[in-house]
Amino acid sequence: MSLSPTDLAFVANLVRRESSIVLGPEKEYLIEARLVPVARETGAANVADLVARFQRSPDPRVRQRVVEALTTNETSWFRDREPFRALTDMVVPDLVRARASSRHLRVWSAACSSGQEPYSLAIDLQRTLPPGWTYEILGTDISTEMLDRARKGEFSQVEVNRGLPAQLLLEHFERVGAYWRIAPGLRRAISFQQLNLAVPMPAMAPFDVVFLRNVLIYFDVETKRSVLRSVGRLLRPDGWLFLGGAETTIGVDDNYVRVTTGRTSAYRLRSGAPMAAAGKG
Repeated sequence: MSLSPTDLAFVANLVRRESSIVLGPEKEYLIEARLVPVARETGAANVADLVARFQRSPDPRVRQRVVEALTTNETSWFRDREPFRALTDMVVPDLVRARASSRHLRVWSAACSSGQEPYSLAIDLQRTLPPGWTYEILGTDISTEMLDRARKGEFSQVEVNRGLPAQLLLEHFERVGAYWRIAPGLRRAISFQQLNLAVPMPAMAPFDVVFLRNVLIYFDVETKRSVLRSVGRLLRPDGWLFLGGAETTIGVDDNYVRVTTGRTSAYRLRSGAPMAAAGKG
């Protein structure tokens, strides 16, 4: 049974209220397809029945599952490779010079999904940073289900085939049954935390690098501006922000300037922009 326009509008409004993600009418098929497993889990006869039950008796657990199901979790290893190449070829050398006294970097992978991005970052930092340097990576996502998968650090053969070179697979993973598990050395440097980018962010120590990639495209302009300003307050004055290829701060938040980094671009805080508080690193 297909959802009525009224039910589709209800679901879209729920997701927008909870996550600020905009689901237009063209997402009708996605909404219905993503909610079929949720209907099965909750014992509903179909998606229309799931929505009707929730409207009669809103269950916070069902609300969370609906929002998580409709959060885009597309990811891969070293996605769009160029930002990672810019990190190792330009950003890390720049920060090595700037952080010579602390020899420590903090990196944030926002909307990290099932963990491929923060683990990719760890692989690159481990092979690029000079001896004696340390790093920590925070991976955040709105979905607790995705974070549980990321913390587990186990990936199927299909998942590791999406962008992970065979040599790096052998160097940084161990085979466990049908899955590949991240090596302990990489896992120790990464922590995961549930975080909704569209609401006021908790206090955190400032970051040297932020990967906020392929996230802003799902928000309206006001939410994009709010997220960028929140991120700017957590980014060190000389830190680096990476967005997705279809995203930009231009026309949204003038606290950033665009910087060409090889065959891609990154963003840095403009002089005089709100700065992160002092902290470790």
